[in-house]
Amino acid sequence: MAKIFDVPADDLISKLTDQLKKDKKINPPEWASYVKTGPHVEKIPQSKDWWYTRCASLVRKVYLHGPIGISDLKSYYGGRKRIGYNLDHHKDAGGAIIRKALQQLEASGYVEKKSKGRMISNEGMKKVDRLATEIFKETSKRNKDLERYA
Repeated sequence: MAKIFDVPADDLISKLTDQLKKDKKINPPEWASYVKTGPHVEKIPQSKDWWYTRCASLVRKVYLHGPIGISDLKSYYGGRKRIGYNLDHHKDAGGAIIRKALQQLEASGYVEKKSKGRMISNEGMKKVDRLATEIFKETSKRNKDLERYA
C-alpha cells in the first residue's frame, strides 16, 4: 500500500479535492467568495473550487506535520509582502479560513483535535492512503520504472 510520501503532491491534492467536493459536510462559507487568503495577496482566489483545494492541502499538511496548530499553518500558507520600497516581509495567512476548514474536516472525520494541535484521524489516514495507492498505481502504469514498487 502506497503512502502519501510516494505520490506527487499536486496529483494527491487534485484527487482529494474531487473527493471532498462529494462530501456533504465540507462546504465553503458564504463569505468565502469575498475574502483574500491573507494580507500578502492582492486579489481573491480566481478558482471557484479554492475552498476544497485548501481543505485538501490542509489534510496533506496535517498528515505530514501533525500534530500541528493553526499558527504553524498560518505561517505555511503565508507569503512575501512588499512594503513600500523596503525589502519583502513575511506575512501570515488568514486564520479564519484555516480554522473553519479544519473544523469542517473534523466534522467530516479526516482530522481530530489533540492537546497540541490537529492530527490526522485513523479514518482520514485510511481514506488518504487508499487515494495515494490509486494514484501510485496510475503513475506506475504511465511510468514503467515504478511498476516494481507497486
